[in-house]
Amino acid sequence: MKRKLPLAICLVIGTAMIIQYFIPHPLSLEFSSTINKWYIVLAAFALVLAIGNLIRHHSNKIQKRKENWPYSFVTLIGMGAMAIIGLFWGVQPESLYQKIYLHIITPLGATMFALLAYYMASAAYRSFRARSLEATLLLVAAFIVMIGFMPFGQYIHPRFPAFAEWIMKVPNMASQRGIVFGVALGSISTALKIILGIERSWLGGKE
Repeated sequence: MKRKLPLAICLVIGTAMIIQYFIPHPLSLEFSSTINKWYIVLAAFALVLAIGNLIRHHSNKIQKRKENWPYSFVTLIGMGAMAIIGLFWGVQPESLYQKIYLHIITPLGATMFALLAYYMASAAYRSFRARSLEATLLLVAAFIVMIGFMPFGQYIHPRFPAFAEWIMKVPNMASQRGIVFGVALGSISTALKIILGIERSWLGGKE
């Protein structure tokens, strides 16, 4: 019963959510609105579980003195401080919460993205080798796009930046849409497997 009941709820709600998109009736819209409200409630419970899991993970790491355990102190203190400041002093644009976010968290995020861009560039330099026709096209396109979006790209040729933008909007967009179609089909198949009870890993256990 512990497994059959969640599977039955998943089947009924999943099927109803699919069908209601094709029924233009006020009851269908009301059902969708009610489900969205329940989704917000479940998301709130999921947030509480996520916070509890984060605290437990870092507490165990500190207790057992695992590698880089002092950073767990920083994580827990930062999370607790931001939560307390947001609850008692608000999150208005001029509040302390927003100032901390804009002057500490945002620069740290920009630093992480800068490091990520550096590692991506170094990985691209190592992997972009013209071993085949496809790799050569990728190498040439990447070179054109990088040079075209740089300020001195227009000095090479006045139409060079426009050509780089065309590569991003036409060939790159076509490939991205193909990837999105593939991801969408994979998502649909996974959702159907969950709704029909074929995929049961979300229930926990080995089955």
